[in-house]
Amino acid sequence: MTATTRERAAHPEDLARLLVERVNARDLDGILELFEPDAVVAYPIDRPSQGTAALRELYAKLLAAEPVFEVEEPLPTLISGDLALTSTRPKDGTGGRVQVARRQSDGTWLRVLDRPES
Repeated sequence: MTATTRERAAHPEDLARLLVERVNARDLDGILELFEPDAVVAYPIDRPSQGTAALRELYAKLLAAEPVFEVEEPLPTLISGDLALTSTRPKDGTGGRVQVARRQSDGTWLRVLDRPES
């Protein structure tokens, strides 16, 4: 699948679903396309990863474990200008997941900050 054929996030809430789809498809490049180049993912929470190279390493390790993710229902999104705070309630009942996304010049959204576990 090429970058031009992958779905882009038209709404901030799309990012969670697209991440799940791409993890389950083992699409590392597609996962990275959901993040801004300097994005930060707080996983593990005490050792955040920042930037495309670090996120590539993080998600390559994750994909090697062959996880199967499930789409979680998004909680209400807060939007202020070009920033959005999104969150989901994990199906396993542990904490919550929160993300900050930024609207891009073409109107689509990318993740800037991601805290997948709390």
